Amino acid sequence: MKGGNINFIDCVNDLQRFAIPVYQRNYNWKTEHCKRLYDDLVKIVRANKTSHFFGSLVVVNSTDCDMKTVHLLIDGQQRLTTVSLLFLAIHDLISKGELVPEDSSLAGNVRNFLIADEEAEKRRIRLKHIQRDQEAFECLFSNENEYIRESSITMNYTYFRERLQKREVSPEQLYDAVKKLEIICIKLESSDEPQLVFECLNSTGLELSEGDKIRNFILMGQPPEKQEQLYDKYWKQIEKCTNCDVSSFVRDYLSVKQHVKPSSKRIYTQFREYCEQTGISAEELLKDLFDYAKRYEILLKGKPHSKTDCKMNSETLINCIYRLNNLESTITRPFFLEVLRLFDENKVSIFDVEKIFELTESYLFRRFICEVPTNSLDKVFLALHREIMRYDGSEADYAAKFQYALMAKKEKTRFPDNDEFCTAFGNRPVYQQMNSKNKVYILERFENHGTKETKNIYDLCRKQTYSIEHIMPQTLRQDWKSELGENHDEIH
Repeated sequence: MKGGNINFIDCVNDLQRFAIPVYQRNYNWKTEHCKRLYDDLVKIVRANKTSHFFGSLVVVNSTDCDMKTVHLLIDGQQRLTTVSLLFLAIHDLISKGELVPEDSSLAGNVRNFLIADEEAEKRRIRLKHIQRDQEAFECLFSNENEYIRESSITMNYTYFRERLQKREVSPEQLYDAVKKLEIICIKLESSDEPQLVFECLNSTGLELSEGDKIRNFILMGQPPEKQEQLYDKYWKQIEKCTNCDVSSFVRDYLSVKQHVKPSSKRIYTQFREYCEQTGISAEELLKDLFDYAKRYEILLKGKPHSKTDCKMNSETLINCIYRLNNLESTITRPFFLEVLRLFDENKVSIFDVEKIFELTESYLFRRFICEVPTNSLDKVFLALHREIMRYDGSEADYAAKFQYALMAKKEKTRFPDNDEFCTAFGNRPVYQQMNSKNKVYILERFENHGTKETKNIYDLCRKQTYSIEHIMPQTLRQDWKSELGENHDEIH
């Protein structure tokens, strides 16, 4: 590892070309971050500062398809991209005559920062982003009609154009201010561990989700071509399945594998320990994650990953998952992931799966109505699959054994019987004590249970097509009091 302080522009010019590895996050600086950078540059100009620390740039050597050297950007993506957008905005405004610098060489200087191999047959933009950002970045070098407006790349470029037109300082002064930015440039050797360096940098303030760190851990140790292959084949699909909330998914995945639910701050640490204990290869691990992610997608969206998956075509199951999601029940997911795995392996039928999900729904709602504390449920569902398997060591009659296990629960983990439920339901002040989602759940069950022609009560309430109305007025008038009799206040 080699490192040292260096001028930001000199560092970029020296290293020539950069590529952001597929395991990195998308560009995610917001307008507020760009405003802060621009404000800092204006302060450098007005205070006539000689230098300003701008963080770190960490790279490791690689080669592209033409066998030319390219530096993989391990840290510094957000800063390098943002300065590139600022310089591109300066260049474009000068080209259109909307900014007229005193220094005629300024447009060429900022273009040199943006473009490597200007004389080559195919122009090379110095910084290559990951797939989703690269298209937006390249479009900024072409016709304005082709800009991808919803991209952070485009929005921040637009911000810089608008800010430059306010002419708080001259474009030459801004360029000189960027020249005063100093960074620590770290060049990793092939023997260095990029992941360890990355974790060290992350501990000093780079905000990454647990899912980001897991992606980096899996992909970072692979050759660049293998990284792209694994990213496209597995990781990108996992993100789609989980609605890009990989952290929550991996938390449930680890709950299945280790029978312990990690805290939200230790998901990455526990995942890494799991990988080290099992010795599983990157591709085997990603394949297993993808298999579970497809099951997780069913729990999130109530539909299979593939439209051709006719095995999972159960309206009963889809409706049950939809109701559970509207109840915001997530503690059951590790157990449900195992049930869906058994289904994929043809060890339980679709009718077994339906029965298990519907019985779980009844268990959760009965406990809610009976006001049984929920703090023990995590452990119940984490242990449930192993408890079922202990009966005879097989998956035979799995749904029946599940029902027996659930019905056998006692005290704080009990399944309320009909008498307890009916008594509680008759006495529970639903209107005053329940939140909206639980009220709607009850109304949906009254409307749709046992009927073939169902209505989407949740959507109708969300759109305010339906609303909860009072049969009695909230304040009793005299005619209501007379109608209800002496106990009118108690009845009300």
